Amino acid sequence: MKSLLKQIGITLIITSLTAVSAFAKVRKESITLASNTNVNGTLLKSGTYDLKFDEEKGELSILKNGKVVAQATATSAKRDSKARHFELQLSGSGEEKNLIGIAFAGAEQNMLLNGSSASR
Repeated sequence: MKSLLKQIGITLIITSLTAVSAFAKVRKESITLASNTNVNGTLLKSGTYDLKFDEEKGELSILKNGKVVAQATATSAKRDSKARHFELQLSGSGEEKNLIGIAFAGAEQNMLLNGSSASR
């Protein structure tokens, strides 16, 4: 009887830990940068990258061929309306831009990169 209760207890603990990790939401997008772009001090050459955003940690990772090439933390800011599609928010002009934020399709929040300043 004690063995059965112990097994049930262990099963409940494992199930609850699994349920908590299932709520951690990571959003992914494939992006194409038309010009060289700075992300948190890292220069990314124009091209295609994978973007991952961990909502729980507020952490943005940009990958090229499966390797992380840039990371940044982000905070949320309320939008006037929901984003209709995925948006990259860039500042600067000319050949080099700065990534200052992102918005996922349907999101009511912009994710603004910490340390970035918008000059709009």
